[in-house]
Amino acid sequence: MRSALTLILLLTANAASAHVGHLGEMAGHDHWVAGAALGLAILLGLREALKARKENAEKASKEAEEAEEEVEGEEVPA
Repeated sequence: MRSALTLILLLTANAASAHVGHLGEMAGHDHWVAGAALGLAILLGLREALKARKENAEKASKEAEEAEEEVEGEEVPA
């Protein structure tokens, strides 16, 4: 009986279907406030990702230039 009840409860369980729009209602605002906050968070995340990509590209370029200078500075044995 116990295993049957456990099986039934496991098969009928569902995830919550809430969305971020209800957070604004709790504060007395409409859905647009939560949407604006979510949009701002996405924009900030994209900005940071692009900044990190640019920094990584500059670092790789600098390392490549340093490696090239090291190769040019070495003498070739005759």
